[in-house]
Amino acid sequence: MDEEYDVIVLGTGLKECILSGLLSGDGLKVLHMDRNDYYGGESTSLNLIQLWKRFRGGDNPPPHLGASRDYNVDMIPKYIMANGALVRVLIHTDVTKYLSFKAVDGSYVYNKGKIHKVPATDMEALKSPLMGFFEKRRARTLFTYVHNYNESDPNTHQGMDLTRVTTRQLFAKYGIDENTVDFIGHAVALHRDDYYLDEPALDTVKRMQLYAESFARFGGGSSYIYPFYGLAELPQAFARLSAVYGGTYMLDKPDCKVEFDVEGKVHGVTSQGETAKCKKVVCDPSYLPNKVKKVGKVARAIAIMSHPIPDTNDSHSVQIILPQKQLCRKSDMYVFCCSYSHNIAPKGKYIAFVSTEAETDHPETELKPGTDLLGHVDEIFFETYDRFEPVNEPSLDNCFISTSYDATTHFESTVSDVLNMYTLITGKVVDLDVDLNAASAAED
Repeated sequence: MDEEYDVIVLGTGLKECILSGLLSGDGLKVLHMDRNDYYGGESTSLNLIQLWKRFRGGDNPPPHLGASRDYNVDMIPKYIMANGALVRVLIHTDVTKYLSFKAVDGSYVYNKGKIHKVPATDMEALKSPLMGFFEKRRARTLFTYVHNYNESDPNTHQGMDLTRVTTRQLFAKYGIDENTVDFIGHAVALHRDDYYLDEPALDTVKRMQLYAESFARFGGGSSYIYPFYGLAELPQAFARLSAVYGGTYMLDKPDCKVEFDVEGKVHGVTSQGETAKCKKVVCDPSYLPNKVKKVGKVARAIAIMSHPIPDTNDSHSVQIILPQKQLCRKSDMYVFCCSYSHNIAPKGKYIAFVSTEAETDHPETELKPGTDLLGHVDEIFFETYDRFEPVNEPSLDNCFISTSYDATTHFESTVSDVLNMYTLITGKVVDLDVDLNAASAAED
């Protein structure tokens, strides 16, 4: 604590740990502190006893659920896009050597009261029961256009400038109907609302390409992968990376108080009567509550089950996206299910999550469209948590604060926040132009 650091990172959530690893790898002197005595912060994983303490106030879990230590229940469950930015960051930092991944069995979308597998390619579109015969042909033509589209080759543009043509206009050109627009926009391009329809189509086309590339990566049933033993492995892997480059870690440091000089710039962090000096602070919103604002609230359910989700082809790991329009809501709902096949529960047990941006104060009622899909549950817990984002000006106070985790069940928005913060802190951009095959061995 009596040394001076380039950066002090507060909190060991996933975002903070990725940044700690990246900054240490850049040669910066990093001190990483957490008020908790465990890694992960809000994005930690809990065993069964910890889960019971958090939601049932300390009762002993029933023995029929199995051994507590066999559970790794993520508090912010998300799948990783197989060709997405997080995989590229993992390869760029060589953190893949600390982790093992397994492909996720399926990705589904809720449409007219039923769930259907999300088609990701032109051939999948032809097989999908989501669409009628003529709609399939139109969707296939759109998927073929997206597959062939190359931003730097005008021959693939078919006369359209996608920086000016809106997504709505692109879909209209191919005669795509409203139902198909709904699942492409929300379950393939992973937009969280419908504002994208009036934005330039280039972003949506790139998102569709990423989904299809990720789908093709392992030839499995989805575009996603997930680490064995749950997501708490990720912060710990980046913590190891930071330590390799000389980063210092201190857990169980209560009352981490950020200290400011007369100009309002950060100059250190005090804990237990000692102050470590620094030039910059990186933290989650809980460490600087006066520099963030509440921007929303997530409602979620956590269920323990003894079977896969019905109508998902007995998938041991699956994502289901319920687009907002299908539920007459302002925001999408997400179902995440994982099981013993990823070593996060005892044999025969499944963990399912249902989450959405809360629009009421009644999570049980609000989440019902998602929880109804689960079938019989052994146990279910409901909660809401607030989402915050920073309102400070980092160039004035040198405080870099992450945004809270959203309700999505994939990591694209999380990594986008991390990469933006890294650029704000360093003025540099993370090189994501990496050899994606470098991670294949671990993920097979």
